[in-house]
Amino acid sequence: MQAKIGAEWITYEEAQRLTSLGRTTLWRICSAEGAVKTARVGRAVRINRESLEAYMERASEGTLRR
Repeated sequence: MQAKIGAEWITYEEAQRLTSLGRTTLWRICSAEGAVKTARVGRAVRINRESLEAYMERASEGTLRR
């Protein structure tokens, strides 16, 4: 049996498929300080999958600050 390897850092496109959110909404979330961990290398942006999933969990519980 082959183990499935999940990427720790994902692209905007992968984050869109994971969350069913649009690119602009993801950009706003990633731009908000402390909401989601991101890494920028040149023009490439990678989103930390674990922090994005935690953000979505907080959003589903209604515990996000506005």
